[in-house]
Amino acid sequence: MRLPRELAFSLLLPLTSLALPTLEADQIPLSSPASALVKNHTNVRPLVLWHGLGDSHSSPGMLKFANLIRDVHPGIFVHSIYIEENLDADQRAGFFGNVNEQLEGVSQQIAGIDELKHGFDAIGFSQGGQFLRAYVERYNSPSVHNLLTFGSQHMGVSDLPLCAPGDVLCQIARRAARFGVYSKYAQTNLIQAQYFRDPDQLSTYLEVNEFLASINNEVANAVNNTYADNLASLEHLVLILFSEDKTVVPKESSWFGSYEPKDEGAVALLPGAERPIIPMRLQPTYIADTFGLRTLDERGAVILEVCEGEHMRISEECWKPLVERFVGAPL
Repeated sequence: MRLPRELAFSLLLPLTSLALPTLEADQIPLSSPASALVKNHTNVRPLVLWHGLGDSHSSPGMLKFANLIRDVHPGIFVHSIYIEENLDADQRAGFFGNVNEQLEGVSQQIAGIDELKHGFDAIGFSQGGQFLRAYVERYNSPSVHNLLTFGSQHMGVSDLPLCAPGDVLCQIARRAARFGVYSKYAQTNLIQAQYFRDPDQLSTYLEVNEFLASINNEVANAVNNTYADNLASLEHLVLILFSEDKTVVPKESSWFGSYEPKDEGAVALLPGAERPIIPMRLQPTYIADTFGLRTLDERGAVILEVCEGEHMRISEECWKPLVERFVGAPL
């Protein structure tokens, strides 16, 4: 299955969804403003989904995926996170807004759903994955048991691919970004700027970024120990990387990898040479365990998985075993 358009920095190449069957109203398996609440008809743990950039809470692809989940776990309660009730506005909110403010609203949204009050599993698609991780670290009430993230930018993105021709929303965001990804405007109004991590401007990033640098506890004098406690409370953190991902740059960000910063005076890379990657277990924040990732990993609770193919091309062979293993445990 291929989910709808997914971008990595409000300027990434959109993906085209597969043609999906029309869903009747009584088939919609989501709790969202666009659909009536579907009560849990079985004693399994509920599920929360957070869509990616260019998508919305009740798009055909999200509805289709939720239906597939219910084929695996009949009767499971599924809630699709939204920033705006209107689908077009919800899509725009994935490009423009303040992530920290959006997260506060989402925490209140989740807390207000009775079916989730005893905890839930969660799946985040691309940027929805790091946003769900931020929810766990900052709020986690109700608590997340298992968190699965597909192609998420846990160490940010470090490049700006071009927009597809005719993608007006992407073009507008890209032009705005040209004024400076680390400007005050970009850091409070452009969603993807708030997880843009330039390895050659790390000092600037650490000084101005208030989202990714925060949830990764990268600023030494601003470490929040609650983040580590909350993340370490997960039963499992399942990190799914797409083998041919050209949208998330570098793709290893899905596994907490990042480009190695260029040392002052270092020799430039040869044309075509790949920039070295700092893997998860060599990240300074992992070694210092600033936000609980090392604790989780040493417990055997960080699961590294690979989906073969491009960004957000999720085959049944990839998602289904993970959903069977980590979603819908008996209550």
